[in-house]
Amino acid sequence: MKLLDNVHRWTGGLIGLLLALLGLTGTILLHKDAWITLPHGNDPQMQETSLLAETTQRLMTDAASRPQSITFATADFGLDRLSFADGAGAYVTQTGDPVTDWSSQWQRPELWIFDFHHHLFAGDQGEFVIGIAALCGLFFVVSGIVLWWRTRKTFQFRLVPARLTRPAIVRHHRDLGVIVAPLLAVSLITGAVLVFRPMAAVLFGPGAPEEISRALAAPSARPVAVAEDLDWAAMIVRARQRFPNAEVRSMSLPRNDNGLITLRMRGQQEWLPNGRTTVWFAADTGEVIATRDAADLSRTVVAYNALYPLHAAKVGGLAFRIVMTLSGLALTLLGSLAVWSFWIAKPKRKTKPQHTAASRS
Repeated sequence: MKLLDNVHRWTGGLIGLLLALLGLTGTILLHKDAWITLPHGNDPQMQETSLLAETTQRLMTDAASRPQSITFATADFGLDRLSFADGAGAYVTQTGDPVTDWSSQWQRPELWIFDFHHHLFAGDQGEFVIGIAALCGLFFVVSGIVLWWRTRKTFQFRLVPARLTRPAIVRHHRDLGVIVAPLLAVSLITGAVLVFRPMAAVLFGPGAPEEISRALAAPSARPVAVAEDLDWAAMIVRARQRFPNAEVRSMSLPRNDNGLITLRMRGQQEWLPNGRTTVWFAADTGEVIATRDAADLSRTVVAYNALYPLHAAKVGGLAFRIVMTLSGLALTLLGSLAVWSFWIAKPKRKTKPQHTAASRS
């Protein structure tokens, strides 16, 4: 038990600040749609096929100003977002009129906070570190419950420590941690599996990672360039004819020269904000190459697709968003105070008493 206590304490002292920052940024992102204040941001979502087709044609026709992707307005945020190369982007109305633009993600707090929370500003390497931090957090949850059991009779609920002394912080950390353990487990498990897909085998069975990768893979296509005279509006119309009740969520140009324009849609039964219902078009002709109906996905893949909505509280309305807010704030508090108690409020070393010559005589 002493070894477990030391590992828990030392690991928390080393990685607690990162977990605290992830908890804080995650909490901020949960309420992103509420604090982005821009003209037309509260406009009602419009999903009429004719309007979507006209706006898409307007935004994508000119190759010189064509965005790499369009993310269409949601029920909670009434602007379309355009993404360009090197972190540039813009918000436009649902009819394509400009609202604001930026040349770098650092000009938009919602973008750089998102990048930190998901990548630590370091791309795939940062995402890997975040996954490791989530696994460490899961270790803290399990080991913390084990360590708390010895002192359960002294349990006392406090939102904050009684004093900023090490004994008070440790007691608060232990008792608050056991209360929020289920919430932290949801946040940390979903985060870890989203980063490390092979971990899906733990939740959904040994063959789950391969099944998920196969189901979510894009079809193969010739690596062709985007034609200059594509009928972008027709793509929206064809997609709506194939999936008449699905919400149009995003359109993306080919990535890694795969020759596919990707239109993502969200079926009525889907939790994932941008959906997995997808239509792929040939970049040189605009013809439909393949489609994927999320309603046909296996239970394993549907369950995997539910991880992000759970992690980001994109399901369950305000009630679940409050629950995940509590999880994020608790992680922030526990992580920051763990670092404080380990590095700053350290126990004083006991000094041996000095023996004088007289005392020895």
